Amino acid sequence: MTATVRAQGARGARWPVRPPVTCIGETMAALVPEPAAPLEGADLLGVRIAGAESNVAMYLADHGVPARWVSALGDDPFGRRIRTEVAASGVDVSGVRTDPHRPTGLLVKDPGTDGTRVHYYRRGSAASALTPELLDDEAVRTAGLIHLSGITPALSEGCHDLVAALLEPPAAERPRPVSFDVNHRHALWPDGTAAGVLLALARQADITFVGLDEAQALWGEELADAAAVRALLPQPRILVVKDGGRAATAFDGNRVHTVPAPGVEVVEPVGAGDAFAAGFLAGLLRGEDTVRALRLGHLTAGAALRVTGDHGPLPDRARLAELLDAEPGAWGRGG
Repeated sequence: MTATVRAQGARGARWPVRPPVTCIGETMAALVPEPAAPLEGADLLGVRIAGAESNVAMYLADHGVPARWVSALGDDPFGRRIRTEVAASGVDVSGVRTDPHRPTGLLVKDPGTDGTRVHYYRRGSAASALTPELLDDEAVRTAGLIHLSGITPALSEGCHDLVAALLEPPAAERPRPVSFDVNHRHALWPDGTAAGVLLALARQADITFVGLDEAQALWGEELADAAAVRALLPQPRILVVKDGGRAATAFDGNRVHTVPAPGVEVVEPVGAGDAFAAGFLAGLLRGEDTVRALRLGHLTAGAALRVTGDHGPLPDRARLAELLDAEPGAWGRGG
């Protein structure tokens, strides 16, 4: 790509957000055919982990940002594996509960010629039993920033109430800012219910992430561009609209910043949105301006796009600093 940053006004004020970041949501065991092939003919299934919020926490830890993941797991081998893997990435898992009566959620991937279908087995899972009672947990009370996604309110009434409670106080009265990634998963929502619920939650957050195609699917094809999404979501202090592999636009107060994405050889897109959110938040937490936070979001997403799992390795710190300082047009394919 040869496009460069477009910014209206200044590059955006540095926002005094402090760590640690507490990411709240379900992580599941994931069974994946190896090698990638349709599930019904697969002989071998690899075991991985999959969770939007734990993905964000792990990438934050990769960037050196203190991060916590708060959730619930079953007292089973999948739950123990998930806890161990997330902790090994440098994330604080002391707020993760073990539920002796409910299982860890499970998903199974079914690759095909027209994409990968995902089969969920998470109804009645340990994480689906979370409620607003979690607000009293020390890992939540002492957070500098809370990160949530639109997956959690789809899991159960209690999970919806938890997310709503974290977003309920007006932004000026909250003890800490809340970041919300719309992260719409159509299969989790009864028909016709997602749009209204996710719109209300997205409007209440301090920082909201949404894909342009996602916004169009939820709230109408007439949302032709990022500016139209901002008109629908004027309340978040910062709104980030991601336009696939083309660019991301941040509305920071009355300033608008668009940064094109670098070219990346995509292996699998799963997890890239979580990685982008983590990179952007890491930028803010490091005191970067909005433009550089967008750049760091793109560079972090690239790490996820290059691997078949949700979590890929970042460039080493020297290379990451070099890429962050370069104009996006110089990032090159696979930069």
